[in-house]
Amino acid sequence: MKLTKLSLVAAFAVSSITAGGDIAPVEPAVEAPAATPAAASSKNTTVAGKLTAYYITDDSKPSDDMFGDHAQLGTAATLDVSHNLADNIALNFSAVGYQNIFGANDQDYGFLENSKNGAFFNVANITATYMDTTLIAGRQLLDTPMLGGFDWLLAPGAFEAYTLANKSIDNLTLIGSYVTKWRANNKGDAFAKLADNNYAFGAIYGVDALSTSLWYYNVDAANYTQVYADAGYDFGTFDVAAQIASTNYDASGTPDSLAFGAKIGTKVSGFNLMAAVSNTKDNAAGFVGRDTFYTSSWNTFGSSIAVSDESTLSWKVGASTELSGVSVETSYAGYGDDGSEFDLIAGYDIADAVNIGAVYTSTTANQANADAVNAVEVFATYTF
Repeated sequence: MKLTKLSLVAAFAVSSITAGGDIAPVEPAVEAPAATPAAASSKNTTVAGKLTAYYITDDSKPSDDMFGDHAQLGTAATLDVSHNLADNIALNFSAVGYQNIFGANDQDYGFLENSKNGAFFNVANITATYMDTTLIAGRQLLDTPMLGGFDWLLAPGAFEAYTLANKSIDNLTLIGSYVTKWRANNKGDAFAKLADNNYAFGAIYGVDALSTSLWYYNVDAANYTQVYADAGYDFGTFDVAAQIASTNYDASGTPDSLAFGAKIGTKVSGFNLMAAVSNTKDNAAGFVGRDTFYTSSWNTFGSSIAVSDESTLSWKVGASTELSGVSVETSYAGYGDDGSEFDLIAGYDIADAVNIGAVYTSTTANQANADAVNAVEVFATYTF
């Protein structure tokens, strides 16, 4: 049931242009870990991949128990290929083939990726670099604060887009993406066309302990424009960050949204500790795919907790560490008057190329008298 990574920070940077065309954020201290693939390469071609098995279940069905007929288990093989046409031009592909073991007994859930088996290209683009500017055209992975995919279940969410990134100025990265299609998580080969014009412009600055970014989004497919900004500073013994998203909805009668958040983190006796608070006023903030609000959890977006014409406060506390080689992260968040979520995530590298992980969540919707939904996810990955 993953909807967003835990403990995502708001300081974004283009750390690399990979075979996926991924614009990657600074990573959290601990998340459900994945082993790094050992790519095989020739002079012009690089090949890497992974095998994945993913089990997911919950107790949301009154007629069934936690580990009953509506549980799902799927497997997938992902092959990443990058071929250099020239020193500064590459073709990038990520092919995903999947096979479900079970999951058809419950019509509400069905199979992972919506069919028993299948295959699709999640990434298929050309990446060209000239001096300090890189162009990625085609299917790619995008990771911006309020428009992006996340790696969950059998394959990450992806987009068809045209992305330009420039780093001509020291410590400053300028990004522009024009997005035409979106393949949400767990949608098989369905790249849905986005209506009209959808684009994002970003400026990301980072030097020493300071990191900040400013973004503008135009999402005609959901009838809104948005300005997003964040800033963070690491004082050494602790770090602080703040963020704000102002969403202007075009639809008549739809209230605009103002959402903001703040976070503080520190490290004590080997434990990474964090506390965050956010507030949404008048309406939920707009986003595509997922947000990066500090109060967001595994199943809940912090920026989406709002009641029309009211202000809704959310908060979150968390801790992460490594115990005997096991990465562990736990958090608890309160959303509005009634919502809440508890998360416990663990990951372990059995070998350099073999990783296993498990997630337990207990989520209560932000509505009166809502029952908590408990979920268990277990996954294993072999990279090559």
